[in-house]
Amino acid sequence: MSSDPSPVTDPALDAVLDRVDVLAGVPRTVVPLPGGLTNRNYRVTTRDVDVVVRVSPPTTGLLAVDREAEFRNSCIAARAGVGAPVVDYLPGRGVLVVGFIPDTRTYADADVAANLDRVAQAVRRLHEADPFANRFSMFDIQARYLRIMWDNGFRMPEGYVDLLPEFERVRTALHAHPEPLVPCHNDLLAANFLDDGETVWIIDYEYSGSNEAMFELGNIAQEAGLDDDALASLVESYLRAPDPVATARAELWRVASAYGWTLWGTIQHGASEIDVDFWSWAMEKYDLARAALGSRRVERLLDLVGEGR
Repeated sequence: MSSDPSPVTDPALDAVLDRVDVLAGVPRTVVPLPGGLTNRNYRVTTRDVDVVVRVSPPTTGLLAVDREAEFRNSCIAARAGVGAPVVDYLPGRGVLVVGFIPDTRTYADADVAANLDRVAQAVRRLHEADPFANRFSMFDIQARYLRIMWDNGFRMPEGYVDLLPEFERVRTALHAHPEPLVPCHNDLLAANFLDDGETVWIIDYEYSGSNEAMFELGNIAQEAGLDDDALASLVESYLRAPDPVATARAELWRVASAYGWTLWGTIQHGASEIDVDFWSWAMEKYDLARAALGSRRVERLLDLVGEGR
């Protein structure tokens, strides 16, 4: 976790920090952390503690984030040795406090591609943790996001709804022979991996929940822009053996996640106050999904996955 060297003073933020037991009533330095597409993140240091405080705006309620589940799952991931230690949580206020992990670098997409085996090991540690508090379904999330788009009159990507039948075919194939559910992060863009040289840590459990392992790997590939060969290598590293059916499932989940997360971006485009070009972010995902859905490659994947094992 790297930090901006310029401290900030904000009375509203100070009022929030005063509600955190380890930060209340003591001198502290507050530095904003870069990144964060949903929340405001700050590194807060005192004489005794060094923590990251995540403050979520009210608009994240549109994005299907279960804050209570996030807190509980963050604690589980910390106990598994893959997530940062949880220091405090303010229910109903969108505030989560975790320990700052020192001497780490935040991954970019190229780092994910260069560290597939280490990424797979970190993901496997998470998936072997105690059960998570909730279930995550990309198909349910996408349906919820679509209703929010219609209800709020947000700008819809051209042709998005026309692809729903192809998306449904992917759902049917993946549900025909479901995999066991494991504790999943479900939002592993590169910036959610931290590397201290020995351990790859996984942070930010907003969308965490029980899910299929191949969703996690397919979504990593989608977020980091991994090609088909790299995704196959990631699956092989994770399973410790090649598996054509598992790789096909991961590829289909990559497409499904791109189609679903497209609407996350368009909702943010319509509702978020964060200064990010969410429309362009969403269109990158939509271009991937639009090119894949109905393609010959996806047809072959559907056949392979539909046959099961």
